[in-house]
Amino acid sequence: MEEKNSLLKSLTEIIPLIIFFLTNAKFGIITATKIFVVTTLIALFINYIYLKRISTTLLITSILIFVFGGLTIFFNDSTFIKLKPTIVYLLFSTLLFLGLILNKNFLKIYLSNLIKLNDTGWNILSKRWGIFFLLMAILNEIIWRNFSTDFWVSFKVFGFLPITIIFTILQKDLIQKYQIK
Repeated sequence: MEEKNSLLKSLTEIIPLIIFFLTNAKFGIITATKIFVVTTLIALFINYIYLKRISTTLLITSILIFVFGGLTIFFNDSTFIKLKPTIVYLLFSTLLFLGLILNKNFLKIYLSNLIKLNDTGWNILSKRWGIFFLLMAILNEIIWRNFSTDFWVSFKVFGFLPITIIFTILQKDLIQKYQIK
């Protein structure tokens, strides 16, 4: 059941992004953003209906999609939707570092039901993710400001996701080292 829920959660988060990519290729960024907003709303609804909850991450990113997507549509300017990943990554990075400063490890709070680490492991993992999100924000800024919109959309779908997956996999040794048996 948990595996089925995880698959559904992953699909409802990735499908709007793929539809965004395909719509952009055929109709352009403004239409793609309109579709992205609608498919994100559908994904939230499906998550709530089938999983009886909406993850904090999905909720935060969805709200930002609605805000920045809405601004993109209203002003007919793709700058806003291109800024959204930067804002999301900076927000997550800031929350992780702020949590460490306040002695409240948000990564531990969010993932402790999936991973069991000692406090040292959680702190190192939080710092790594905080730095990772900061670097992803910088990378998004470099790409959208220096490349075409089509390239940015392609990289958003086929660049950021693989980079995140690879980074996650690279945390395996740290997790094993500090894992509570």
